[in-house]
Amino acid sequence: MNNHYYQKNQDNLKSEPKIINFSFKENNYQFHTDNGVFSKQFIDYGSKSLIEAFKPNDLAGDILDMGAGYGPIGIVLSKTYSKCVHMCEINTRAFELLQKNIKINFVNAVAYHSDLYQALPKDLLFASIVTNPPIRAGKDIVFAIYSGAYSHLMVGGELWVVIQKKQGAPSSKKYIEDIFGNCEIVNRDKGYYILKAVK
Repeated sequence: MNNHYYQKNQDNLKSEPKIINFSFKENNYQFHTDNGVFSKQFIDYGSKSLIEAFKPNDLAGDILDMGAGYGPIGIVLSKTYSKCVHMCEINTRAFELLQKNIKINFVNAVAYHSDLYQALPKDLLFASIVTNPPIRAGKDIVFAIYSGAYSHLMVGGELWVVIQKKQGAPSSKKYIEDIFGNCEIVNRDKGYYILKAVK
């Protein structure tokens, strides 16, 4: 059986725990990682680009990190902006690491073991949704993240996406524009596009 970071179970995959150290805006972080999770050796360049580009809006609402993995984006944004961040992750091993990383980094965050938006409270809307989408899971999953974001954002809320040009940034931009009526390229960084759409 093949194991992929975007699948739910990694039970048959040998555990080889690792700790990553990361710094951003004078705060230091530790992240526990393992086999079977996305970017287990280091914080990937796309996630770092999204962390650096993101700016919270003025809405009085929380942030959602969709497809959070072991938590680097949501945890760093929570501490940087003193926001409550909700994080959804389907991979069981990544979810367990996410829970551990929330605790050891002392951030205000809530983790959901969730297939996309499924486990979120029905009436919970967000000021911002951020995602480094699981490209290898396929376009249907990636586009479901975008379409689901619209219904989980407050009016005026923002979707932030990082995606490589070669992995479909232009088609993602067009799809998001079709849903939101707008989509801005906030930044281009070594082939990574930061996209932002406002509801």
